[in-house]
Amino acid sequence: MRAGLNTPDAADMAQKQYDESSFRVLKGLEPVRERPGMYTRTDSPCHMVQEVIDNAADEALAGFAKNIHVAVFRDGSVAVTDDGRGIPVGLHPVEGLPVVVLAYTVLHAGGKFDKKSGNSAYAFSGGLHGVGVAVTTALSTRVEVEVRREGKVHQIYFANGGREIGPLVEAGSAGKATGTRVRVWPDGRYFDSPKVPMNEIERLLRSKAVLLPGVQVMLDVEQPDGSFARQEWKYADGLSGYLSEMTAGAEAVAPLYKGEAYAGQDEDFAPGEGAAWCFGWFDGVQLSESYVNLIPTVAGGTHESGLRAGVFEAVKSFIEHHGLLPKGVKIQQDDVCGKMSFVLSARLLDPQFQGQVKEKLNSREAVKLVSSMLMHPFEAWLNQNVEFGKAIADMAIKQAQSRLKDAQKVEKKKSSGVAVLPGKLSDCESESITENELYLVEGDSAGGSAKLARNRETQAILPLRGKVQNSWEIDANRLFANAEIHDISVALGVDPHPPEASDAVLANLRYGKVIIMADADVDGSHIQTLLLTLFLRHFPRLIEAGHLWIALPPLYRVDVPAQGKKRPARRFYALDDGELMSIRDRLAKEGYREEQMETGRFKGLGEMLPAQLKETAMDPATRRVLPVTLEGVTEAAKLFDLLMGKGEASGRRAWMEAKGNLVEADL
Repeated sequence: MRAGLNTPDAADMAQKQYDESSFRVLKGLEPVRERPGMYTRTDSPCHMVQEVIDNAADEALAGFAKNIHVAVFRDGSVAVTDDGRGIPVGLHPVEGLPVVVLAYTVLHAGGKFDKKSGNSAYAFSGGLHGVGVAVTTALSTRVEVEVRREGKVHQIYFANGGREIGPLVEAGSAGKATGTRVRVWPDGRYFDSPKVPMNEIERLLRSKAVLLPGVQVMLDVEQPDGSFARQEWKYADGLSGYLSEMTAGAEAVAPLYKGEAYAGQDEDFAPGEGAAWCFGWFDGVQLSESYVNLIPTVAGGTHESGLRAGVFEAVKSFIEHHGLLPKGVKIQQDDVCGKMSFVLSARLLDPQFQGQVKEKLNSREAVKLVSSMLMHPFEAWLNQNVEFGKAIADMAIKQAQSRLKDAQKVEKKKSSGVAVLPGKLSDCESESITENELYLVEGDSAGGSAKLARNRETQAILPLRGKVQNSWEIDANRLFANAEIHDISVALGVDPHPPEASDAVLANLRYGKVIIMADADVDGSHIQTLLLTLFLRHFPRLIEAGHLWIALPPLYRVDVPAQGKKRPARRFYALDDGELMSIRDRLAKEGYREEQMETGRFKGLGEMLPAQLKETAMDPATRRVLPVTLEGVTEAAKLFDLLMGKGEASGRRAWMEAKGNLVEADL
């Protein structure tokens, strides 16, 4: 055995039997307390407090609350108060418990399901699956809830992470007042810092005021002397008032453009779905903020992609209509939108987020939703305000010309001594390293589909025949005897190098992203592993610099017919069996019968139509790709020694006996 590997001996194995008693079922809020990072951010309690604030904001979004008040106390607790309808306190007809108890102690219980059937309490909300405030309870030492509803004041508390539930008591008369007050004491054991970061809370509350015109948002912070310092936000002009405030003093290329649009009864989207936006261009200032149903999406997502696509198409059409584009210049989206400042607020009936903290929107339909609603009104505005339209066009054209000059400089540095590129490489047209992407694709058949699906401007395709050689124990001087590895190195413009190599080894890198795209099956996983082995052993600086990615093509597709005039025929994609089950459950709730859901399994990338491959794995707006990161070369090398080394068969067997149950494998 190699030193440093965790390979238990026979005595350890005897003590760690793997049988029926090894399984543990987590109940109630135990999953949250055991793995808090799966449900919320653990750097601070900010996100678990945000869950409470979001509930108050959903009441305002639904039109039932006009005031949201947050108080931060010196003991670390936070209280959130709204004048909405008040959470129901009566018994649930099925569960037999007060609804307020279900909301704060049961995962996947809430009033934001069944939106399409009309049985939801909220048409549009950030809450999706009833996890939010239950997580807050699980990670708090105490939660106190006061509800003013139907003329009465009701109080209840939850302590010790929800393990203790106090009695629901009637505490007096509320008169005509309604609303909910929740005070939370975060449990510092679950967070890197037990304090709520005030800058994040202030930014969050200000954004709620921006997105809810006319709603008064207040923040009180307890001071050392026991008094409270107050801040208030209220934006009568909503998005435009906020963006004007944030860009005050900066010189604008053109006036702010604001607008909003929402679907009606006879459109391709559900009634009420749509977006509000405000954007502009400023010298030296750039701001980009987006929201979905009032939830801040700090990592952006498909709604931002739709905004940029709509703005780009409108400006491009204006430039072509007025004949403004100089000969030899080609406008790209980043030329138009790269320096744009915007605030975007989208409304989706059933948004799909990346992770429970909802930092990024993944709903593919949001691209078309926002772009289609924005493009034509903005193009009309440009043509009605030709002076401003030409100023925006001139800015974009200058940016494109500057990009072309930079590309020519790069080409001059490359021109001497460059190797002949592989004949099977379908290269991209752009010379911008930051935009260019190289797809390493399994097989010629899949390569053909990828070539038809790609964006020729920025995406290159290199088909690989069969499985790449296991290069873990091959000397760097002998690597190029393998044709596939030779072609990969030449296409990248990077030679094999050791982990301690300097950044200079990436000086001739031709692509900002190298994306491995293999079939979503066992063979595809094997090819991914062999390529990762190659890059870790012989091109580690590519990984450390963040250039290596893995595409996640779907394994299944689900087709459903149109639902009257409101919903056209749709297609969904699933990465695995779990996601397929989730999609089918969602469609069943929408009213589709089992026989209406046509499910197909992709045998490989080559079987996918180019349009399907583009949507799921190649279009930056809708694809799924994962970055390959490396926290420590030494630790990773030890594991790959065990897994890929030719003389490590006995070590692999011991490792599989000890840890095989922890591995997710499709066998």
